[in-house]
Parts: sequence; structure tokens; C-alpha cells
Amino acid sequence: MEEVFEFAKEHMEKSIEVLKKDLNTLRTGKVSIHVLDGVKVEYYGAPTPLNQVANVNAVDATTIVVSPWDKSIINDIERAIQEANVGANPNNDGDVIKMYFPPMTEEERKKQAKKAKEFGEKAKIAIRNIRREANDDIKKMFKDKEITEDDQKRGLEKVQEITDSYVAKVDEIVNKKIDDVMKI
Repeated sequence: MEEVFEFAKEHMEKSIEVLKKDLNTLRTGKVSIHVLDGVKVEYYGAPTPLNQVANVNAVDATTIVVSPWDKSIINDIERAIQEANVGANPNNDGDVIKMYFPPMTEEERKKQAKKAKEFGEKAKIAIRNIRREANDDIKKMFKDKEITEDDQKRGLEKVQEITDSYVAKVDEIVNKKIDDVMKI
């Protein structure tokens, strides 16, 4: 049964990592280079992540500068950023692309908070699915007479404890992000 618990913890931890990655793409009061994480640039016929063809820097709270390593693809980068619709228009000066993000309105903050909650819900669903798998494994062990009924009961309770702790982590992470988003 310890293997089942370890499996559950390991996979629930991965759900938490995915949640953190998703939340990094949300915009808060100050701009983050992670808003460009999903941008793919057509480079030698293959969609390539932006951070693999250019330096991406946040120079202040509202500005991101993208410096391509190969100046010949600057127009492709500009197009990819426009298509990604990250909340700011890219300004191409031939050497670098600058994006100025306006301060967020109350409505935008609420939208970002709503997205954060959606990401949290997605993570909780993943955690509950892992719980179901772990419970099924324990029930199968009992059915195959590998463990007693008492062991099964204790195992299911332990899986629920693990699940509850990870759901609480999700809530804590999401609430912290919402506080960041709503802070002016």
C-alpha cells in the first residue's frame, strides 16, 4: 500500500507544478515574462518557443523587451506575439520588440482572478482523479486478498488525507495568486 501512497503523492505533486506553471502565465499588477511562455515562432519550418529564439526581459513593471538572436526572424516573432494576444501590441524597431502593457483595469483583474480559479479547479480535478486511481488500487488489493478489510479502510482514509492536503495546497496557491492579481 505504501507504493500506492507514493504514487498518489508523486502525481499530485505534478498537478501542483502544472498549476504553478499555468498561474505564471497570468498577468498581475507588474508584467511577467511568463505571459509569453505560450508564444511559438515559426523558425526553420518548426514552431519554436519564443525563449529559444530570443532573450525575453521585463525592463520595468509595464514593459517587456524581446531581443531576437537572429534579426532575420524579427517579423515572425512580432506576428507570433500578435497572434498570441497577450494584452499588448509588439513594437518592432528592427533590432528589438518592445511591448508596453497598460495598467490593469478592475475588470481585467477580475478576469485574471477568474482564470486563476479555473486553473485551480483543473488541478483539483486532476488530484481527485489520482485519488480515484489510488482507491481503485487499494480496493483491488482487498479483492485479491492481498490486504485485510481493516487495511483497506485505513488505506482509503490515508488516500483521502493525502488528497485533502493537496487540495488545500491548491487553494492556498490560487488564493495567493488572486491576491497578487487584485493588488494595485
